[in-house]
Amino acid sequence: MTSSSAHVIKTRLPNPPPPADVLLRSIHGAVEELKAKDVTEIDVRGKTSVCDYLVIASGTSTRHVKSIADEVVRQAKQLDCQPLGVEGEREAEWVLVDLGDVVVHVMLPRVREFYALERLWTVGDQPPEAGEDAGDDAADDNRD
Repeated sequence: MTSSSAHVIKTRLPNPPPPADVLLRSIHGAVEELKAKDVTEIDVRGKTSVCDYLVIASGTSTRHVKSIADEVVRQAKQLDCQPLGVEGEREAEWVLVDLGDVVVHVMLPRVREFYALERLWTVGDQPPEAGEDAGDDAADDNRD
């Protein structure tokens, strides 16, 4: 009787993985090198256990989006950081590069606007604007 063991594919971060600030500098260098547009970094520590930072950038075409993502991967590999995953390369309208502590999203502007990741991950981070008061809204609702 033969036993067959399951094939396990292991992806590993270097031991130890590069610190998030080193990884972020590398990512910012990569996106600047390829002239990505509207680069945003969001600190999501305490909001999710998936990662510590999101970097969101726009490309001007699918080819540009793919090139930016490829450069992010290339720069990460120079730090001996193998991506845990890269998704969306075929269509290249939204390419996600998972680098462990940092997840990079490179998107076409229309896709970025539609999904609005910045708003999703920053809701509640800003104090209410002057003149906005939750009590006033509740009072308005009770007048109906």
